[in-house]
Amino acid sequence: MKRRSEEITGSKNTGKWVERTAARTMLRAVRFTDDDFDKPIIALAVPYTNGTPCNDHVRALGDLVQQAIEAAGGKAIVFGTPVVSDGISMGTEAMKYSLVSREVIADSIELMTEGYRVDAVITLSGCDKTIPAALMPIARNNLVGLTLYGGSILPGEYRGQALNIVSAFEAIGAHCAGKIDAEELHAIECRACPGAGSCAGMYTANTMASAIEALGMSLPGAASNLAVDEGNVISADKREDCARAAQAVVALLQSGLKARDIMTRKAFENALTVAWALGGSTNAVLHLLALAHEAGVELTLADIEQVTARVPLLGDFKPFGKYVMNDLHKIGGLPMVMKTLLDAGFLHGDCMTVTGRTLAENLTDAPFRPENQDVIYSPDHPYAPANKHIRVLRGNLSPEGCVLKLSGKEMIRFTGPARVFDREEDALEAILAGKICAGDVLVIRYEGPKGGPGMREMLSPSAALMGAGLGKDVALVTDGRFSGGTHGIMIGHVSPEAQMGGVIAVVQEGDLIAIDLERGELNLKLDDVEIARRLALWRAPQPRYARGVLAKYATLVSSASRGAVTS
Repeated sequence: MKRRSEEITGSKNTGKWVERTAARTMLRAVRFTDDDFDKPIIALAVPYTNGTPCNDHVRALGDLVQQAIEAAGGKAIVFGTPVVSDGISMGTEAMKYSLVSREVIADSIELMTEGYRVDAVITLSGCDKTIPAALMPIARNNLVGLTLYGGSILPGEYRGQALNIVSAFEAIGAHCAGKIDAEELHAIECRACPGAGSCAGMYTANTMASAIEALGMSLPGAASNLAVDEGNVISADKREDCARAAQAVVALLQSGLKARDIMTRKAFENALTVAWALGGSTNAVLHLLALAHEAGVELTLADIEQVTARVPLLGDFKPFGKYVMNDLHKIGGLPMVMKTLLDAGFLHGDCMTVTGRTLAENLTDAPFRPENQDVIYSPDHPYAPANKHIRVLRGNLSPEGCVLKLSGKEMIRFTGPARVFDREEDALEAILAGKICAGDVLVIRYEGPKGGPGMREMLSPSAALMGAGLGKDVALVTDGRFSGGTHGIMIGHVSPEAQMGGVIAVVQEGDLIAIDLERGELNLKLDDVEIARRLALWRAPQPRYARGVLAKYATLVSSASRGAVTS
């Protein structure tokens, strides 16, 4: 088997060996031996930082995977990537760098895998954007490889209630509404995140880890295996995941199975089905569109709409429900959920996976859905019927499409006067000051991929609405996006965005906005003549950043309706 890395090391070829002596000399300085030059070189991307619990343990996981690669007969080249913590950057200018980091991380991994001409790659992930970013370059260049999720955090606890990071955001709103005092707010802050691992609910990290496992690009069970045990020690399950990942990538090399052999259209339908059955994040729309783009698979918002129209909501998970990933882990994890969906006819069982077996073959020994539990409901008697979780809406306010997270709520229509803000911070200030009333439609614009730039998450205002008791009475419409921890009447990804002259740019204070789920529409209640008049007078604001990463991103990024990709 000819290896890509021979181009660098010249191994197994006398002429190349002489030509590449300098490269081999440098590698000897970093502990390569003669034997190592005849092994497959496997890139290991380790997005470690102690700046977030999501990735605080990833360096330790990297050490375990490196050891496992070398035990399996490979040689690892290890490198890091940036990590932007959504939870820490939320509600500030720093959040503008979050979605941008997805592209930078993907590009960083491509630079290393192509710059060293490695034979295969294992990418680790933790915080939200590292998860799709870890897979994008593998798909982009059709590499041999897989991605391994670092695992979910254990829940915190206060007064008998399970806590997570969203508990802290919602506590801020409750405190400002006078529902809890400063002492209780501080107690929740101190207990919400007890150790390493990604946010515990069915937020973006767990949604995307589950979707990628269903896509076939990570190992069975890895999405629901927890990061650490009690005492903040790497869990036995996650240690086993590290060993299995190394064995699997060596087997993939031997078989010649590459990313695009796995990442097919049917595999993406499996990923969407699992994400929506679990009650996953709206961010999965952006990330799966981006991954399909990288894999050369045609996938549109209309296709996503077709999938969501037939998938029942089975999971009762936070932010809208009761449970977290730890609860799913205890009753059989993601393999149990996928077996349940497969047996009910919702998944394509013939899709190939990184194990070298089909999805159906991987699930042969998976546990059946346990009775006498309400974490995962039966497809015959779901938590909510199909078309009651993620909805794709269109209309004159969003002709390219936008995304609503319904999460089983019984809502048909909502109409109210627009309360218009051009920055997230201004909207949050109005909420906390009690200036937003039941029946309002909060519009936050110029927060899209280009306008922000960076398409910030609106967790701070959405959580403040929930904490103030307005979650069922105020709608939020934005060309930005939402955290996986968001719930309420929240519509994001409005496209075209305001910066690109979308109709959201000309909404005025007091205009009526109508949400109609029977028709699947989001409309500004004005006639076409008035909308055209306003658009003719509108002028795009000057870009907020003239140089640096955000300026580059604003120049290159596509519409949210296409995944906000830059290539």
